[in-house]
Amino acid sequence: MTLPETLQAVPAGGKQHAPIELIRDLESTSGYWAAVWTMCTMPDVHLICDAPIGCFNLVATAVPDYTDAIPHIHNITPSVMREQEVTMLGTAGAVRRAVEALRRQHPDKEIIVVSTAESEMISSDHSDWLSRLDPPVPFFWSRSLEGDEWEGRDRVLLWLWERFGRDRAAPPPAEVARMVNIIGPTYGCFNSPADLHELKRLIEGAGGKVNLVYPFEATLKDTPRLAHSAVNVVMYREFGEPLAQALGKPYLFAPMGIRETTEFIQKLGDLLGTREQAEAFIAREKRTTLAPLWDLWRGPQGDWFATTDFAVVAGRTYTEGLVRLLADELGMKLHFASGRPRRPGEMDNIQIRETLHRKQPAFLFGSLNEKIYLTEAQAKATHFIHAAFPGAVVRRALGTPFMGYSGVVYVVQKIVNRYYELVFNFLPFDNVAASGQLRDAPNPLAAANKLTWSEAARAQLEQHLEGVPWISRISAMRELRAQVEVYAVRHGIAVVTPDVVEQALAVTK
Repeated sequence: MTLPETLQAVPAGGKQHAPIELIRDLESTSGYWAAVWTMCTMPDVHLICDAPIGCFNLVATAVPDYTDAIPHIHNITPSVMREQEVTMLGTAGAVRRAVEALRRQHPDKEIIVVSTAESEMISSDHSDWLSRLDPPVPFFWSRSLEGDEWEGRDRVLLWLWERFGRDRAAPPPAEVARMVNIIGPTYGCFNSPADLHELKRLIEGAGGKVNLVYPFEATLKDTPRLAHSAVNVVMYREFGEPLAQALGKPYLFAPMGIRETTEFIQKLGDLLGTREQAEAFIAREKRTTLAPLWDLWRGPQGDWFATTDFAVVAGRTYTEGLVRLLADELGMKLHFASGRPRRPGEMDNIQIRETLHRKQPAFLFGSLNEKIYLTEAQAKATHFIHAAFPGAVVRRALGTPFMGYSGVVYVVQKIVNRYYELVFNFLPFDNVAASGQLRDAPNPLAAANKLTWSEAARAQLEQHLEGVPWISRISAMRELRAQVEVYAVRHGIAVVTPDVVEQALAVTK
């Protein structure tokens, strides 16, 4: 399917129902994937997914490998649902065998059973009989068929707190006044190691002490310690806020951009009673971490920020953060932005694809979907920068943050370096002579210089630049003009007309 389509269901009586939208290129996974990627970060948990033997491999092996660089999530096992379980027996027997085997192999781990799309289709809800085992085994209905990964992570985080934390919390320690939880990072979260590293640095700089990174650096037994904090920091705007609200403590969102990071440090200092330390940290950061930004801003490339456009298609955190940094603070032109999960009024994937086919920005932050759209559009002048999953792209290094002060410097440095690449790709050179296509001509440059361009042909060439980012148009014009002249000389054409322009560019595509 290359164009948006709508199906009209027309019954025999002729009455037409509402159109059914066909969704192309899903950008999020299911509630089942969210449950696995949230709970399996904790080493004292072993998950049983009620699924066939092969259907858990994508979430447990393939996708984590080419995003989080995890060859295999070791603490997940399928119930090995077979055809006879689906058609006759039900999956309770398979789940029971898996539970008994794991209890022998891992007696020190908490076993949790999770539903999958396959088990939900046949209504395999095991919560009742699993609760009667000795000891009971928790069952999590993942809503794989109805919820996306953001809703799924919120549900499982709340479920873990209510099941394993809320009623087990011990009295808080004396130093709780400066304790800070970080809520949110799990497997399958774009760039989480680097952004988490920067977030810890900001919290400590403001005078706080990280209590628990939940669930990414926690165990299930640590869950009650979520109560032992003065402030919670929600790392992502897509999910995590309901758990922060349930904990009943003040909470902040992880920051992106200079202004938001400064305000985050100041607010955290106020909440922790460490405002003086926070202000001193901000002053030090301006002289150290942020110093490269000032140099980049005042350098020779500084005058093109206001003339360069960009687009973002990513998670809500990165979409809103990059717009604040690049458009509001650096003055770059926003071509369009669409967050995930998508809000009313934002473009869906079909609209994004059509927009990128019509006109491409100089920089596009997005996922593999948007990279494919650029490739379809043959968008040579657009630089794609990963800012979201799906990949394939590994983000395990700690030096690639988007958040905080370090993230500002990293993103701007990346843009400037890509800008240099962009300029290099469009360095002006005489394609007529260098292409080797006119070797038989005694003087190819002289032949090209004798060509006459009609005004209509020049206007036709200009139309081909409409989709090219503004910063690249001068060099792109030289390249397109050279392609036309190569074609004209080879075919013995003395006057370039609009038809010649179209024929030449059609041949060189």
